[in-house]
Amino acid sequence: MQTRFCIGQSCHHTYVQMDTICRAEMIASLFRISKVVIETESLPETLSILLKIMKEDMGVVKGIVCLFNSRTGKIFIHDSIGLTKEEETRGVYSIGEGIIGKVVETGQKIVVPRISQEPNFLNRTKSLSNQKDAELSFVCIPILHGKKVLGAISVVRVCGTPDALNYDVELLGIIAAMIAQAVELYLLENEDKGLLRIENERLRDALKERFHPSNIIGNSKPMLEVYALINKIAKTKSTVLILGESGVGKERVASAIHYNSPDANKPFIKFNCAALPESVIESELFGHEKGAYTGADKIRKGRFEEADGGTIFLDEVGELSLPMQAKLLRVLQERIFERVGGNKPIKVNIRIIAATNRDLAKMAKDGQFRQDLYYRLNVFPIVIPPLRERSSDILTLAEYFVSHFVKKFNKEIKSISVPVQEMLLAYSWPGNVRELENVIERAVILTEDNIIHSCNLPLSLQAPVLATASFKKGLLAKLDSIEYDMIVEALLSCKGNISKAAQKLGMTRRALSLRMQKFGINYKKYRLK
Repeated sequence: MQTRFCIGQSCHHTYVQMDTICRAEMIASLFRISKVVIETESLPETLSILLKIMKEDMGVVKGIVCLFNSRTGKIFIHDSIGLTKEEETRGVYSIGEGIIGKVVETGQKIVVPRISQEPNFLNRTKSLSNQKDAELSFVCIPILHGKKVLGAISVVRVCGTPDALNYDVELLGIIAAMIAQAVELYLLENEDKGLLRIENERLRDALKERFHPSNIIGNSKPMLEVYALINKIAKTKSTVLILGESGVGKERVASAIHYNSPDANKPFIKFNCAALPESVIESELFGHEKGAYTGADKIRKGRFEEADGGTIFLDEVGELSLPMQAKLLRVLQERIFERVGGNKPIKVNIRIIAATNRDLAKMAKDGQFRQDLYYRLNVFPIVIPPLRERSSDILTLAEYFVSHFVKKFNKEIKSISVPVQEMLLAYSWPGNVRELENVIERAVILTEDNIIHSCNLPLSLQAPVLATASFKKGLLAKLDSIEYDMIVEALLSCKGNISKAAQKLGMTRRALSLRMQKFGINYKKYRLK
């Protein structure tokens, strides 16, 4: 009932009339609130109803109840009205951080008449994003039990008069006092659960975003076809076989399938079949019973059991021995296995995604891989193209990696020089995306200015003349590399016109021609660009 606050309009009551009306309505609201607190045993249910009453009776835009976890020192949103679950998840604060953090730190209320004029208002939840939101008011009241701060109640409302905000402070203060004891009991029983829930939701959202097919870098036609296959298979629980050379990103594709499936919130267990000796693999995959062998002093779950309900990703499946292939076949057929040293069948509900860089069809034909297992795995094959077959993605990937490592190493790099781009495009990339990532990481570390130059690349990628020049010591090698880059960029911008390029570089045409001859640069190449 916003009329009692005289918000956003001229007041039609005298101060005394307004005060009388507000007091009467406050008493009615408090009666409703006290009834909820007395009759509702569950704190989450109590807070949910209270927030609705606050919205109805106080006319707030958003209401937030934060609780303080004294063990971790973190303040998290326990419940709200007007916020999405995603916005709630972002609302985690440290002591003294932002308005809410300061209220919990000091145990004192804070009233912000206009959010736009308060530098300490963080908008951590990102729920107030448009220009009109900057003119809203914010009131935050501590939840106190004795001198102990348990959390805070906050409201966001249309910018009110001082009297209206004072009423908010008074009403919220009474609500906070009413629920304080229930909050303390709840925190004693559930202190870590709330924060863990928030953190799990945040990590799950981050994983889903990270492995969404649209975030697998590349827009070439072969990759668009891969995305379409991921989109189709993610909706099912069918077995998937991912094929491709080392370094193409098979694990990333497996992750995209899982995190875009209906089981995205279930386990995603990864296992590299070539990473461990054969004597250990069976125990790792299927687990073992107590006393199964020397050192097995307790029951241990294997990867298949850990993945129950979700997905297991078996990388380098072509490296498994024939005996292990037979055991894997049974799991694929029946979703049943026994732990090492046990005879009790364990049934699991999982999706199996396998990957290999080997030619399983040929291995099956040659007797190196079981044919029946190959057919079971090859239900839905996805072939990831090598980087050399999707050259249009090379520069996109390179720019992405530059951006990533610039943040990681806190550097300021604005661009990749044109000669470096040409070298990246000319290289065959036998190590695929992984090799490109390593090359860019090295280049970002070596770069001393804001441009990646040819000298920052490994010798194997550099032009033949530069690669030879790079055997020079330090400064001379770097000067040659930067000179080469500048000449190529000038010729490119002048479309191969040597005279204009020379003028741009501040040198004579003859001097430029001699430098071009030294580096083996042909101006005709840049006339076509």
